[in-house]
This record gives sequence, structure tokens and C-alpha cells, in this order.
Amino acid sequence: MEHTYAVIMAGGGGTRLWPVSRKNKPKQLLPLLGEETLLQSTVTRLTNLFPPERILIVTVSDQIAEMREQVPSIPAENYLIEPGPRGTASVVGLAAAILHQRDPQAVMVILPSDHHIRNTDLFHYLMHTAFDVAATNYLVTLGITPTTPSTAYGYIQQSLPLEEKFNYPVYHVKRFTEKPDERTAQQMIRTGDHSWNSGMFIWKTEQILAEFARQMPELYSVLQRISDTTAPERESVIQALWPDLKVETIDYGIMEKAERVAVLPASGLGWSDVGSWDSLFEVLLPDMNGNISINGQHLALETHNTLVFGEGNERLIVTIGIDDMVVVDRGDVLLICKSDQSQQVRTVVAHLKKHRQETYL
Repeated sequence: MEHTYAVIMAGGGGTRLWPVSRKNKPKQLLPLLGEETLLQSTVTRLTNLFPPERILIVTVSDQIAEMREQVPSIPAENYLIEPGPRGTASVVGLAAAILHQRDPQAVMVILPSDHHIRNTDLFHYLMHTAFDVAATNYLVTLGITPTTPSTAYGYIQQSLPLEEKFNYPVYHVKRFTEKPDERTAQQMIRTGDHSWNSGMFIWKTEQILAEFARQMPELYSVLQRISDTTAPERESVIQALWPDLKVETIDYGIMEKAERVAVLPASGLGWSDVGSWDSLFEVLLPDMNGNISINGQHLALETHNTLVFGEGNERLIVTIGIDDMVVVDRGDVLLICKSDQSQQVRTVVAHLKKHRQETYL
């Protein structure tokens, strides 16, 4: 494991968890599920797998000060600063290029900063297996066993098992499908050979950079220029080249057309993408009426399956006769919506941006 590294993608805005997740403090910097923030939980999960000097965090400049305070064990040189969001393909490429320059034998795992994983022991076991698979020149991903025909996730269809023998079932990937409609998602679940795309990937830096060269040559050219510069000059080079990059995800840009891809179906991981208010119902323990109260006082009368996020214990929130709702009190903003409509919060954020109501973002 001496040439293995973890890269945490932590520069997102978390718009679907607005109005708690804001521009100055997005969701990965918030303690939504307990005492630790989502970022701290991600770093804690990596304990016993990687020393701090082999954990990198890719983020944006206005979040880095808070991150250093939250996870002081990560060396300053392991924070990679993205001038602006250009999609996950550029994040992965930047980390891979810099890591490959440091260690040409590097094998990296890409991890979002906002996932909740209950079964840490299984996660560690899967990581060891995934690194073994990646050592044989596969691009590896973890697939999550679907529980519902969700349209919020991409799907991975597995094919035959790999010819090589590993300590966990590993399959060739037949295809990636990005966020299907509900009817398609239902069909995929019925076949029994599809997983949710977890967004966690493991590969050699050499292997993924070769895919960038083949499939995204313009981005690869930029990555080469960045990796050819020394650390003092690198920031100015990134600042100059980054704004012109095409916005693209690693799924569309690389994985959908990559040829040597393997998936580990990660059943029992206790995984949740903490991406929207309704996702908290999967993670937090409700009361006997299915209600969840966070960060405040909630008096629930004839209320069921409702999540309430308060502003603090000084403010009482009372709900009477409501079911299947999300209520979020943030002082300057009050959000009320049906729980199955909470994905639409990003539409509100887009509206506020369009109408320049920046004070609420």
C-alpha cells in the first residue's frame, strides 16, 4: 500500500442542501449527521488506510482556510486549489497529474467528501481489493446495490466476472448510464445486474492519464503543462488555464467509453450520498412517527415522516397535521417542501443566482 493515495473531492457547493449549505460554508464543512463534519468523517474513514501525507484534498480557495482548521493533520502541500468548478473530470485529472509527478507508481482512490458509510470495516476491505484490481491496469469503481429505482444516481451494468481471482467478487463493466428516468431505472433494477454509481474510483495515475490523453486530449494537454511546472509557479499556471476548460464529469468524459473497467458490487456498505434533504431519512434515526429533528426544538403534533432542521435550541418549531415534509429554518431563509420534492432546491438556488439575490446563497 506504500504507493496508494486518497484524493478527496471537496470543492462543491452542496446546493441541494440549501439553505443550510451556503456559499461560505457548504455541506462538506457542516456537522449534518453528528459531531463531525462530512469532510472530517471522510478523513476519519481513511484512518489505518493512508497516513495524512498520502491524503490529498481538492477544493476551492474560499474553503481552504476552514478545511485546514477542521483537518489540521493534512499537510498544506496536499491541498490542491481549483480556481473554479469545471466538473469532476478536471478535478481527477489535476490530482492524477500532480500525484504522478510525485510518484510515478501512484495508485489513487477518488472519494467525494459528502458520503456517509456505515460499515467502515467493509469499506477498508473493498479498498484493499480495489487496489489489487487496479494494480492489474483496470479502472475500478464501487457499485452500490440499489434499494429503489432512484433517478438521482447513475447506474453501472456489470458483465462477466474478471478472469483474475481476487478476495471479493469483481466484474467487467458493460456500460454506464447517467441518471435515467424512473421507468428505465425500474427496468435496470429488475435485471439484477445494475449498481448505483457511487462516484468512488480507484486506478493507477498512469492508467487514468492515458485515458485522458486518448479521450480528452485538450484537458490532457493542460494537465501536462501543469505537471511540467514546479510548485511555486504551478498556481499561476492553473489560474491562467483553468477558466477555458470545458465543464465535464469523469463519468461522461472518461468512464462511459473506457474499455478496461471493473466494478465491485458493494452490498452492505451502508452507503448514502448526503446530497439532498430527503437523503437524511436514509441515514438518521427517526422517532416512532418517522420524524427527524436536527439542531433545534421540534414539537410535532399529528406529524409523520417529516424532517425539521432548526436554527438552534432558542427557537421552537411546531408542526401540526403534516406528513412527508421537510422544514428548514435558517434564520434569514425558511424552506418548506414535500420530502419527495427536495431535489428541486437546486432550482431555487439557480433562481436566486439569476436574480442576483446573493445574500441568500
